[in-house]
Amino acid sequence: MALSDRLEMVNPSEIRKLFDLAAGMKDVISLGIGEPDFDTPSHIKEYAKEALDKGYTHYGPNAGLPMLREAVARKLKNQNGIEADPKTEVMILTGANQAFLMGLSAFLRDGEEVLIPSPMFVSYAPAVVLAGGKPVEVPTYEENEFRLSVDDLEKHVTEKTRALIINTPNNPTGSVLTKKDLEEIADFAVEHDLIVFSDEVYEHFVYDGVKNHSIASLDGMFERTITVNGFSKTFAMTGWRLGFVAAPAWVIEKMVRFQMYNSTCPTTFAQYAAAKALDDPRSWEAVEEMRKEYERRRNLVWKRLNEMGLPAVKPKGAFYIFPRIRDTGLTDREFSELMLKEARVAVVPGSAFGKAGEGYIRISYATAYEKLEEAMDRMEKVLKERKLV
Repeated sequence: MALSDRLEMVNPSEIRKLFDLAAGMKDVISLGIGEPDFDTPSHIKEYAKEALDKGYTHYGPNAGLPMLREAVARKLKNQNGIEADPKTEVMILTGANQAFLMGLSAFLRDGEEVLIPSPMFVSYAPAVVLAGGKPVEVPTYEENEFRLSVDDLEKHVTEKTRALIINTPNNPTGSVLTKKDLEEIADFAVEHDLIVFSDEVYEHFVYDGVKNHSIASLDGMFERTITVNGFSKTFAMTGWRLGFVAAPAWVIEKMVRFQMYNSTCPTTFAQYAAAKALDDPRSWEAVEEMRKEYERRRNLVWKRLNEMGLPAVKPKGAFYIFPRIRDTGLTDREFSELMLKEARVAVVPGSAFGKAGEGYIRISYATAYEKLEEAMDRMEKVLKERKLV
């Protein structure tokens, strides 16, 4: 099947549809787009200026600048317990999102299946389809804090299953897999000979003393894991479009070949700045400040949602919360449209994240505390006026 045919099978993001609608309205508080409201730390901007002055305005290697791959390898070793050779097992991308289509294309054959825990990030299933595979949703449940379990996986694995995608901390639910969860998932992957994509872009935003773990650090798992990460969330660098992966050399070699004929290479002066940022203690101080503020916002939104009759699991990571709205009698799309039109608050229908998201909405608390307070007030007012709770 031609790629153009596969594109016809992929729908535009439901998130973008909603926010295209919101763009034409006044006084809307957006709790939808998953983007930090913080600016990139000033010292990282200075590194980019330094790079420009040094002449980093030319093509770089397809796999990324050596200085950044080396910095990423140090970070993976020190923070994640992952040993990766920067020359052959680390690659820099034009945003972490590239990793899924490029990585899947490295090994997936037509019709092979990829298990994806649902609710799920909106890019996963389309990437599988575009790579020629079949996405298989594995429901996760509110009762288990939306954490993936092997029992859930066993119900959906078949002889055609080739890979599994995990995302911890999770978008859209904010769930975080425990080390025990990951150990059981690793055993499952080995038993069924699966390749694991581990999306860890929110790894530093965890709360209540929770620690995020990397599945590739477990014994024997590096050789079957593609660890996906980036700078967009960690350092509030969404517009810089930089991501990275660590994976076995055979995967990296094929992904580099893909990038060679796609984007050629990520922006070189941005890579220079990211490499410097990884080794600068000020960067990690800024990350901790952001984490503390996200936790403060999470506490506010979780408390207010539960008080207004929209029960929500208290998220342990990322900057999203996933309240249940089905008790209002509205579908998640109807609820989102109501909040946009009458409360002037933009939230995302849970069904945008897969079938298991139906009856929920996603709220991003990556916006100012005062705006969140106002948004909660507006939502509660509409709910009471409409007698929905």
